[in-house]
Amino acid sequence: MSRTTGTVAVNGAELYYEAGGGGEPLVLVHAGIADARMWDTQVDAFSAHYRTIRHDMRGFGRSPMVEGPYSHHADLRVLLDALEVERASFVGCSRGGGAVLDFALENPGRIGALVLVGAAVGGFEFDEEPPEEWDELVAADDAGDLERVSELEVRMWVDGPGRGPGAVDPAVRDLVREMNLIALKNEALGIDEELEPQPPAATRLPQIHAPTLVVVGDEDRPRTLAAADLLAEELPNVRKVVMPGTAHLPNMERPGEFNRLVLEFLRS
Repeated sequence: MSRTTGTVAVNGAELYYEAGGGGEPLVLVHAGIADARMWDTQVDAFSAHYRTIRHDMRGFGRSPMVEGPYSHHADLRVLLDALEVERASFVGCSRGGGAVLDFALENPGRIGALVLVGAAVGGFEFDEEPPEEWDELVAADDAGDLERVSELEVRMWVDGPGRGPGAVDPAVRDLVREMNLIALKNEALGIDEELEPQPPAATRLPQIHAPTLVVVGDEDRPRTLAAADLLAEELPNVRKVVMPGTAHLPNMERPGEFNRLVLEFLRS
């Protein structure tokens, strides 16, 4: 299926995007350990029914980090304005899910439906023991060994706390490690300043009335599972689904099941 690609000047940055398909717009927003490629196994299925748009947030993938303050949800608004998208449905994973929540709170009239996958929730507080990889990760980061940091973060998020590396398709692990390494190198530049919305999303969830599907993997980290519970409790129009045998990126581990779940929800 043919797709257009390009970049859009957004608040001082150049954001890479891809778009394809026809129909109502569907925007895919990636996780903080990934980039737009995490949706490779979704775009064909979704583009058969929707104008599907995915982009690399600034500092990820093909969108360089630039100096100065920014917010991902504000970048998203400018990107959609440039693409002449007034209203869309959104699929956001992890950090991308948090950006989608913030966008929905600031732009309620531009939301069709939301799919929040292992979503971060701004301002959500949860006491959790540090992961077993934490000390080694900090040491690797202090030593500037970003490849080791990326592998340890893959263990934390892709494998999950209850599984070993052998539980996940090596191709999935390899791609996430590659995507995450780009983000780590950009983060190491230390030139960005991400602005957090105030008041945070965790205190404003009942204001989001769009139909919402919350998806979480049963092998994800306790904090993410608790955030999914919060969303299911606080959002007024919500359905929650736990995908067994997956961790933080269920769309990459079980793409067929994930695609059916999302398309059935959007059609309903």
